[in-house]
Amino acid sequence: MADPKLLETFPNPAPQRDYLIEHTHHEFTSLCPMTGHPDFANILVRYVPDKTCVELKSLKIYFHAFRNEGIFFEAVTNKICDELGAALKPRSLEIVADWKARGGFTSKVTARWAPAKAAKRGARR
Repeated sequence: MADPKLLETFPNPAPQRDYLIEHTHHEFTSLCPMTGHPDFANILVRYVPDKTCVELKSLKIYFHAFRNEGIFFEAVTNKICDELGAALKPRSLEIVADWKARGGFTSKVTARWAPAKAAKRGARR
């Protein structure tokens, strides 16, 4: 199972500014928990950093840890979002998982993360 402790960060070089970082991983693989067949996706990580940024080699190693994990598309997308959000505590974060066709279907799952304070404010509305 992928361990969020694999994720390494470094200080944001411009914390005074909102700027968008996008990383796309074209070789994401996990296993279908029903059939055991491999599922393939492009994973887009889009975030506005606060104090830290994710180090790419550690992100790659983290993603590769899913290769032998039986997990549904929706679950893995949300797991990545939650664990990156917890590691980075960014101003905003979005994960878009674009799954390759299998069984005649393509799927795209998008999960968004927000800081706890903002999430609590949104829940009160």
